[in-house]
Amino acid sequence: MPIDFYHSKASAPCRFVELVAAALHVPLNRKQVDLMAGEHMRPEYIKMNPQHNIPTIVDDGFVLWESRAIGRYLVNKYGGDSSLYPKDPQARAVIDQRLDFDIGTLYARFYQYFYPQVLEGKSADEGELKKLHEAFAMLNTFLEKNKYVAGEELTLADLSLVANVSTIDSVGISIAEYPNILRWFDLVKNTAPDYEEANGKGVQEYKEVIGKLRSLNSN
Repeated sequence: MPIDFYHSKASAPCRFVELVAAALHVPLNRKQVDLMAGEHMRPEYIKMNPQHNIPTIVDDGFVLWESRAIGRYLVNKYGGDSSLYPKDPQARAVIDQRLDFDIGTLYARFYQYFYPQVLEGKSADEGELKKLHEAFAMLNTFLEKNKYVAGEELTLADLSLVANVSTIDSVGISIAEYPNILRWFDLVKNTAPDYEEANGKGVQEYKEVIGKLRSLNSN
């Protein structure tokens, strides 16, 4: 029975879940949530998810939100011995650290630099851009001795990070000075199952949404 998946194609966290589901061959019953129209604020949605965010899944009555929690849940329930999130405590700890880095450092710094420009029409803050590049330098270092971000195999950490790195790259923030990231980015695009369907198409939709927001704020 497919899992109900409340999502937006443009959303990087939702694309992460898509990548995990594709890697595990878990079927999803996709239910697009139009954030611009406020569908996530409808009473029935808030009753299901009091945080009213996306992605949200409903798996045979079990409701869960927050993308990284969903990713872990999918592997734990449907992944068997999947290398996406291996059972070895130390291997998991490294993956968890990379996932925390993704949301707490890389994405947070991207958000602080980019979204004030898009949502509030502010000028680019060079100090915030410097912090974002410091995060990229950290990621580049993680990849110095590893094929993937947490070792020699594709894991949840790669799928989460590639959703964000592809988003950042799509808005013209260059990663050209980070050779390890460039190598890894190409590798994940070519080895993550159904990458284009799960992530690539959504990145294009994200670019379109950002273009519309920029147009609104320039008027």
